[in-house]
Amino acid sequence: MTDPNLPAIAGRHRHIPPILLQRARELRQQQTPAEVILWECLRARQFYGYKFRRQHNIGRFIADFYCIEAQLVIEVDGPIHDSQREKDAARDTWMESVGLRVLRVTNLQVQEDLEEVLVMILERL
Repeated sequence: MTDPNLPAIAGRHRHIPPILLQRARELRQQQTPAEVILWECLRARQFYGYKFRRQHNIGRFIADFYCIEAQLVIEVDGPIHDSQREKDAARDTWMESVGLRVLRVTNLQVQEDLEEVLVMILERL
């Protein structure tokens, strides 16, 4: 069930603390190679007409990719995520508690099997 407060934490008119806004801008400038590859597939409504945002602030978090229409968060995980599984699980639990769905893929999946990643995204849309 979607949290009625979702627009206030993930929508266009949400309040974003300046530090998070700056961090999202930095992350857009420092995308990983896998994020660049996936963004080329998702940007500008190229993927079945769905609009995705990259490095989108949601609450106190920054999602790698977010589709507002489908309330879908896509996280592209690199090696650092191996050491922060509990933190990622808590983040995913919070996102799901406000009505978002989270799909996690690895850098390796994007780089080696992009087609399968895109199929997983489409299935969740």
